[in-house]
Amino acid sequence: MDYTPTQSNRKLSITQRIRRTVNGLGHTHTCCICGKSFFRFAKFRGGWANFSQYLKDVKWTGSDFDHFWCPFCKSHDRERHLMLYMDRLGLWPSITGADVLHFAPEKWVIRKIESLHPKTYRKGDLFPSREGVEKIDVTAIPFPDQSFDWVICNHVLEHVPDDRKAMRELLRVLKPGGHAILQTPFAAKLETTRENEPDILASDDKRIEFYGQEDHTRIYGTDFFERLKQTGFNLSLKRHSEILPDIDAVKFGVNPDEPLIMATRE
Repeated sequence: MDYTPTQSNRKLSITQRIRRTVNGLGHTHTCCICGKSFFRFAKFRGGWANFSQYLKDVKWTGSDFDHFWCPFCKSHDRERHLMLYMDRLGLWPSITGADVLHFAPEKWVIRKIESLHPKTYRKGDLFPSREGVEKIDVTAIPFPDQSFDWVICNHVLEHVPDDRKAMRELLRVLKPGGHAILQTPFAAKLETTRENEPDILASDDKRIEFYGQEDHTRIYGTDFFERLKQTGFNLSLKRHSEILPDIDAVKFGVNPDEPLIMATRE
C-alpha cells in the first residue's frame, strides 16, 4: 500500500523527525501497511510493563502493547493484523460490489475498502471524528434487516454496555451468507466475562487494571464466543498460527494470540 505523509506527520518537531529518521535505519520490524522497516514500533502507554499483573495473569489477548503504533504511517497493531488476515484468506475481492458496514473505521482499512469499490460503504461511530463517518449506535443500527454483505466491528463491543443488544443488531443487518468480523480483546484464561461490577465501572484506574482501558465496560472471558453463537452467528476462529504461520508476529507488530473472529449468518 502506498503511503502518503499525513498532516500530523508533517507537523513533527525537529527532534521527533530526527528520532524517526534514526529509527528508520533499522530492519528489526516492518509495517505491512506502509512497507517501512525500522528498529522499533511505538508502545501503547509505555507497553506491557505498565499494565496490571491481573491482565497478565488472565492472559489478556488483544493489542500488542509493546509493538503498537507504526512510527511512519501510525497504523496500529489491530489494523495491521486485520489486513494480514484479509490478505492471506483472500477476502478482499469479495468487498468489490458488496454492501459494507464498518464501525469505528480505521484509516488504512477505509482506504483499502474504498479502493475496492464496494456498492455501498457506510462508516459509523458513536462519536465520529473523521469526515465521512456517520453517528451510528451499534445497539440501534438505522438500516433495514439484511442490508449488508460485510460488517466490520473491530474492537468495539468491549466499549458497549449492552453488548448482547449490539450483537443482535449486527446479526439483524447482515445478509444471509454475509460475513462479520467481530474482533474484541478477551482473557484466554478467564472462562466467564467480568462485567457489571459497580466498583470497577466507577473508577478509571480500576477499569484500566481489570478491563484494560478506562472506556471498557468489561473484560470478556472465553464465553464471549458462546455469546456470539447464542445470538445466532455461525462462528469461525482463524488463528495466527494456522493462517499466518510464516508471519513473525514481533517483526510485524501483531499479537500472535489474537485470532480473526469471523462470523456468518445462514
